[in-house]
Amino acid sequence: MELLLEDKTGDSAGPAFWRNPARWFREKNLGRGFWFFFTAAFFFDAGFSVYFFLFNLYLLDFHFNEKAIGLVNGALTLGALVGTLPVGALGRRIGLRPVLLFCFVAAPLVGVARAFWMWEPAQIGLAFLAGMTMCTWTVSFLPAVASLTTEKNRTSAISLIFSVGVGTSALGGAVSGYLPQWLRMAGFSMQSAEVKRLILLASCAIAAVGMLALLRLRLPQRSDDGENSVSAWRGAAWLRGFRLNAFLWRFLPCMALWSAVLAAFTPFANVYLSRDLHLPLARIGLIFSLAQVLQVTAGLFLPLVVRAVGLINGIVATQLATALSLALLAAAHHEGLAIVLYLSFSAAQWMSSPALYNLLMNETPEGERSPASAMTMFSNALVGSVATAGAGMLLARFGYAPVLLGIAGFALTIAVLCRILMAPRRASGAVSQIATGAVTD
Repeated sequence: MELLLEDKTGDSAGPAFWRNPARWFREKNLGRGFWFFFTAAFFFDAGFSVYFFLFNLYLLDFHFNEKAIGLVNGALTLGALVGTLPVGALGRRIGLRPVLLFCFVAAPLVGVARAFWMWEPAQIGLAFLAGMTMCTWTVSFLPAVASLTTEKNRTSAISLIFSVGVGTSALGGAVSGYLPQWLRMAGFSMQSAEVKRLILLASCAIAAVGMLALLRLRLPQRSDDGENSVSAWRGAAWLRGFRLNAFLWRFLPCMALWSAVLAAFTPFANVYLSRDLHLPLARIGLIFSLAQVLQVTAGLFLPLVVRAVGLINGIVATQLATALSLALLAAAHHEGLAIVLYLSFSAAQWMSSPALYNLLMNETPEGERSPASAMTMFSNALVGSVATAGAGMLLARFGYAPVLLGIAGFALTIAVLCRILMAPRRASGAVSQIATGAVTD
């Protein structure tokens, strides 16, 4: 996250950006192709951030409990698991642009179907399809940005898209929370589920608008490493595209297990606010929006932590803060305190993710980024699908307090594991320089 590191003058990039945004953008030299991709990502993220914020609350209106919601979200993750490696190989064979175009058509259509067919088995099946379509975005995103940027401005590009995505999520959450009230004030009499369905359909339409920018984008059609022939699509040649190097052997377990921590609670966060704290939709929307703002704010403190203790120790510190927030949340009984602790969890868990993904891209050669991204998403989905479904069953049986305490203990264990596996052998100069703030965009 370059916005969180330093600029060429050695000053904080955050102040440099706010002092003169136009100059900052000129210095980053982000090309025309990037801005087309940025526009597509803006609409896609804006639409689906609202969709995923609201969908589990929508399921509550149809009497889905935590067990059913866990199965639906587990199926979503499992669909991503099944689709991830084939999408990574397909991106290598035919190029990223056709894969992204498919995503911008299929994902909104599946989202519309999920909003109408409220039979539980159908929801599980459609969630599986949604995972398969959405994984085309998650697998293609980082390689696409990498192909449209250089090593000098890549982290600026990733940071910019992440930050704007958080901003649109915050705005979308607030609007979604207050829209039912606005409709009632305007004289529209609609049930809670009908209002939520309207918002879900509108969010799918917003996501689909991004395809207009994507149609003007040009990306490399295929790799030049000779593995995109027909034979590369079959058998051992296909599998060879997903080689594990020494870095990935250490990175993938840490990333996947940390993703399991997030998958065990994040899908149920709004359900927790609604069912356990009994908050109305308007307040949940405001809390969601505030969480997004706090995530950006917390990210601005990450470079201070990195400069003080190093990149890996900084990541571990955010993971420890996440574990502590969850443990305290499990013991909280006062509504206000529970909300503060939830916001602390949201900020702490978000801080480590951009640094982890930046670490992946910087440590991976350009020709291997697409399969490395696919393997990362595959590992995350494999563990996350089990974590979400299992957490839903445990929540339905035991309630939130003991399950949150167990997740906190697991997060603490993962933080220790990351420190052991990642720190001793980090020999890459690029990453070491990032940790010290010496490499800038």
